[in-house]
Amino acid sequence: MNIQLEKMKQKQEHERRKRAAEEKHKEWVQKKREEERRERERKLTREMAEKATRELEKMQLQEKAEVKYKEWLEKKRAEEAEKKKKEKEKEKEREAELQEKKERSEKIFKEWLHNARNKPRPVLNGYGFPRGKSTGLYFCYTYVVT
Repeated sequence: MNIQLEKMKQKQEHERRKRAAEEKHKEWVQKKREEERRERERKLTREMAEKATRELEKMQLQEKAEVKYKEWLEKKRAEEAEKKKKEKEKEKEREAELQEKKERSEKIFKEWLHNARNKPRPVLNGYGFPRGKSTGLYFCYTYVVT
């Protein structure tokens, strides 16, 4: 009877240890699952933060690129305006030179015209006959009037 009692006690003790071990195992598994869940959440949070950082950097780069493009565009427009201004100035200079040349030509033409009126006119019978008389050049068809 003592042996049976002793065996029962041992069996009960074994069952109690077995339940305690199962309980500990369940707790360990639950802790492990909780740790894995937390680790996934941390990883997800870290990835989200990295993604947000990358997006922010991308936006900053895009803004920088837009600013540089606007500066370049303003510079190009200023250069174009300067180029057009220089071309207009050159065109005005050319027109002024042409106008000046035209005025000088007209002035010279008027002077020539004025001087041409005052110049002595050639005698009508002047070729070989100054003052209408022969100077010693005789041609076979020359008719001398004396």
